[in-house]
Amino acid sequence: MNSRVSLPDLSFFVTLSRAGSLSAAGRELQLSTAAVSKRLAQMESRLGVALLIRTTRRMGLTVEGELLLTHAKQWLSELDDLERLIGQAKHDPSGLLRVNATLGFGRNHIGPIISRFARKYPEIEVQLSLSVDPPSIGDDLFDVCIRFGAPPDTRCIARQLAVNQRVLCASPHYLAQHGIPKTPLELSRHRFIGIRQGSDTFGAIRLRRSRGTKSELVKTHSPMTTNDGGVAVQWALDGHGVLLRAQWDVQKYLDSGRLVQLLGGYLMPDADIYAVIPAHHRTTVRVRRFVEFVAQALRP
Repeated sequence: MNSRVSLPDLSFFVTLSRAGSLSAAGRELQLSTAAVSKRLAQMESRLGVALLIRTTRRMGLTVEGELLLTHAKQWLSELDDLERLIGQAKHDPSGLLRVNATLGFGRNHIGPIISRFARKYPEIEVQLSLSVDPPSIGDDLFDVCIRFGAPPDTRCIARQLAVNQRVLCASPHYLAQHGIPKTPLELSRHRFIGIRQGSDTFGAIRLRRSRGTKSELVKTHSPMTTNDGGVAVQWALDGHGVLLRAQWDVQKYLDSGRLVQLLGGYLMPDADIYAVIPAHHRTTVRVRRFVEFVAQALRP
């Protein structure tokens, strides 16, 4: 026989004890006296002990009933406290939030966003780590990872935060010396600045005329390579070669004219920005608030 007592049973017993009689408890619970008596008998049967002493004049608690009442009040009070804390956490989230992002984008964009986020949610403790490659999901090193491109791992949730394209670009100084490539074939004859990051293919670029068309593979020669995107951008500004980089990283230089976009009629590989969340963290309030905050901050 199942001897466990449910939370509704505890609430019922506290109400019954406070009411002082079966009939008074029935009025409070909107049940008949017979229904109250039956429910009490079921509890006593499951527990295997008597909880009340009933006489024609009064109702009293047995020793076991007193014990149950004391703990029932304590448990129900703690449950109320827990519900209040959870309700408060919805409005004032707290706790540790571990964020991972790529080196350049994390430094230039996610860091400043976190600064504003921390002012809005001072009870959240934020740890930001920057790395060239995203950490493994299985290592449980982060709650949110901001990265370029959707992850292949099915053990995580990926939310697109912003649309982002990669662009080919070079400095006016470099183009004045080496010419402006008009076709992928001409592009293959230029000097490139290579970036070795993540699973990106190194030494080749795929270009498309439009979505759905066959891509053209351009093999590249990179006399200068790095694993740091910020260094690569600076080399491009210094005139060392052609660079394929996310638009978020070079747009300000394109706008100022310090870099010039090349082969604008071609589509480059996508580099959309995603928030990657391990599946077991997806319902955490502080994680949801942070992802929403970043998505809002990255909107044009």
